[in-house]
Amino acid sequence: MAAEVTYAELKFKTESKPSDPNSDSPAAPKGKATPQRSNLCFPKMLLVPLLLFILLSVVFTVAFINQVWSCCPKNWKPFSSHCYFYLAKAKSWQESKEHCSSLEAHLVVITSKEEQHFITQHMKTNAAYYVGLSDPHGQRHWQWVDQTPYNESATFWHDDEPSSNNEHCVILNYRGKWGWNDASCDGPQESVCEMTSICLVDTHRYTAS
Repeated sequence: MAAEVTYAELKFKTESKPSDPNSDSPAAPKGKATPQRSNLCFPKMLLVPLLLFILLSVVFTVAFINQVWSCCPKNWKPFSSHCYFYLAKAKSWQESKEHCSSLEAHLVVITSKEEQHFITQHMKTNAAYYVGLSDPHGQRHWQWVDQTPYNESATFWHDDEPSSNNEHCVILNYRGKWGWNDASCDGPQESVCEMTSICLVDTHRYTAS
């Protein structure tokens, strides 16, 4: 029994010795570095909060933009940052002006081709419309009712207009195309009122978002 124990101890030492030339196991290569595993958990952990932050930023931005808009009163036509209302025929340019004032507006002031094109889309070709341009002193010094400077490069007179020193108000009418015409201030004409559109913010919906 003692021999068996000695044999077992010798066998154990022989198998565990790495320099034994009679060993069938190949020697482990020397100097080979243990490969390092890259730490992929850190960027993955950052990716989810980053995407969540971007998503929330987009949602809040869209929510804010959607809750701010321009608004015109009922039956007024919106264009750019203004609202327009078409009045029925009045007795004079002055009466049309006062009617617009009662609506907290003024007779239309036209400063661009795009604005005139929009306005005339809603006009009747067989009618004429007072606009907020006049020559109050009869000296051909045209003035807008809201004190906007009169700009010769942004006028839309018909050919050969203005034509009379006795006509101190301006109408917009159709002669194959829409244009301005000087006219008597006392003739019954339709007219267009203009006001700045109101900016509204739906704070309740914005807070809920």
